[in-house]
Amino acid sequence: MSGLSRIEVICDMSKFTELKKTLSQLGVGGMTFSQVLGCGVEKGTKEYEVEENYEMELLPKIQVSVAVPSAKVKEITENVEKALYTGHIGDGKIFVYALDNVIRVRTGDEGEKAL
Repeated sequence: MSGLSRIEVICDMSKFTELKKTLSQLGVGGMTFSQVLGCGVEKGTKEYEVEENYEMELLPKIQVSVAVPSAKVKEITENVEKALYTGHIGDGKIFVYALDNVIRVRTGDEGEKAL
């Protein structure tokens, strides 16, 4: 069985259409989308705010997860990074995890065949 990975992207909700388009163009066959609240090290501070927030401000974000062959991770993450990049606070994060297996319940297919 070849290697499998899960890519999880957390970014601003306004980037969903561009992210979906990029993943589709790269041949990603399916994804899971969730609306979430969160913040990074900036604690939800807007770029123009000079003083640091002492209490975290949770901002609306989207979380998109895809399972892909590990051989495609670099290509996908590089293209997603380009699609999301603005150069400003809040561009997002990309997490990559190794997967032991994927099983399609309906057919019993496993591994890359299940994607």
